[in-house]
Amino acid sequence: MNLFLSLRELWVELYPNHSIKLLEEFTKEIKNTRSILEFEPHDTEWYKDVVVYSLYVDLFNNDFKGLIKKLDYLQDLGVSCLWLLPILDSPMKDAGFDIRNYDRIRPDLLGLAESASLNEQQQLFRDFLVEAHKRGLKVIFDIAINHTSDEHPWFIESRKSVNNLYRDYYIWSRDTNLYKDARIIFEGLCESNWEKDGEWYYFHRFFEFQPDLNFKNPEVLIDMTRNFLFWLKQGVDGFRADAIPYLWKEDGTTCENHPTLHTVVKFFRVVLDYVRPHTLLLAEACQKPNEVVKYFGNGDECNAGYHFPLMPQIFKSLASENADPVTSILDTAVTPVIPDSVQWFTFLRCHDELSLELVYVSEDDRKYIHDNYCHKPLWDFRLGQGVASRLSELLQRDPQKIGLAYSIMLSLPGTPIIYYGDEFGKLNDEIYYREMIKLSGKDDTRFLVRGKINWGEVEIELNTPDSFSSQVYKRVKTLVKKRNEFKAFGRGSIEWLNVYNKDNNIENSVLSYIREFKDERVLMLNNLSGSDVWIHTDVINNIGYEDILGQKLFLGKEKGQLLIKGHSYYWINIK
Repeated sequence: MNLFLSLRELWVELYPNHSIKLLEEFTKEIKNTRSILEFEPHDTEWYKDVVVYSLYVDLFNNDFKGLIKKLDYLQDLGVSCLWLLPILDSPMKDAGFDIRNYDRIRPDLLGLAESASLNEQQQLFRDFLVEAHKRGLKVIFDIAINHTSDEHPWFIESRKSVNNLYRDYYIWSRDTNLYKDARIIFEGLCESNWEKDGEWYYFHRFFEFQPDLNFKNPEVLIDMTRNFLFWLKQGVDGFRADAIPYLWKEDGTTCENHPTLHTVVKFFRVVLDYVRPHTLLLAEACQKPNEVVKYFGNGDECNAGYHFPLMPQIFKSLASENADPVTSILDTAVTPVIPDSVQWFTFLRCHDELSLELVYVSEDDRKYIHDNYCHKPLWDFRLGQGVASRLSELLQRDPQKIGLAYSIMLSLPGTPIIYYGDEFGKLNDEIYYREMIKLSGKDDTRFLVRGKINWGEVEIELNTPDSFSSQVYKRVKTLVKKRNEFKAFGRGSIEWLNVYNKDNNIENSVLSYIREFKDERVLMLNNLSGSDVWIHTDVINNIGYEDILGQKLFLGKEKGQLLIKGHSYYWINIK
């Protein structure tokens, strides 16, 4: 690969009126980074075979030293990739997505004295990476590339004067009619995308303390790419590119999904693949699937992206006891076929709300899901646009329904994510929510789904077989372990399967499909209803008396007949 020629083509497209000299110098820097890198290339498409565990370091177990102590727990659970929610230096007004320094980890996460040197800080993080990698755990983390904190040195400089060298790192104007077609993302929390600062205004898509970067300035592209290089040298395996749809702004557009931003993403990908091939670049694009797939390009942009619309449709299927919402959202008419090298990432819950944005649900879906899952007024997020609650609370602390939800998510196409604590049914944390309102000044109900883990209490619960936490944990761990035994779940095809009830009608309360890869073939049966259901299908004619989860199968007298109890799920090897 000729690095300079590959980058030059993208550079000219982005900055036709800028000198190429800046790129020539930066290319030398990229090559030098690769020459000193201590790490081998990753296995091809490794991100298809992992189960991801998402966590806040401090909320999970205080700091990186505490996280190291829990790596054996995570390995035993069966996860194989850690997604570290924001760890970079931040004032923490938006849970760390407001980055103050891209080359520093927040001091409180390191457990070191304030006098500790930068080298000591970096060494502690590298020690953590070594311990994680010893256990076969990949490590990725969040990097906000659309905006910074208003305490970032670039922004501090930019607000000093119109002639400051960093002024053009951000979008300043006296005319707030610019970009008027850009929606307010935090509706109800922010009144405008413009924030007054003296006689000028700066543009922001998120909170007012998160000014947007200006990627029309090539220096911004260079410096953001440098941030990726810095962490590659430390040994990080990939990056979650936060808020990627908003990178490129053009007046007269919605400032979302602009075609030019894909050239920016391709630039990042060329650099990452050159320095350490198969480094993960994960798109956080809260969009419909036909928009998200654009961030994959022809396999030359992001390696993976979240399938945001699938998540609410899983909840709709559970509430309606009907498989159609899931099968419809994954139909190729809605979710296009993606390049072979890329992957969807799926989840049930994450650090944000159960989002019901109209970007990917209808008004009817929004109301239906909100009515069925917003069990308390406190959980309402952004005027009915979401439900801020943990999985266990949404499913009313029912271990069997939680297991069913995980059965669906862990067996559908894509790479699954477990949100920290959900594996043992962590509850909403109203105390943490109140604390964070005081700190941030924002009544952001997403703080309900965060909060610290009290490991002393959790361990007692996990060692008590009949406890709620223990029942949830056993189910999730069993599913994860079995998933890891089959490549079909991360790489295989899906074949939707109709099963029939005693009246020979299609039984829509059973979400059924076959996952297949090479010589593997696994039948999934998920009973979305709370009632026992007798089904029959030719596929189950020759199965044994147990599924691969160790559950007894209740076979009927007639050929191909099977009883599925309420909210039960079966994974059956039909190779």
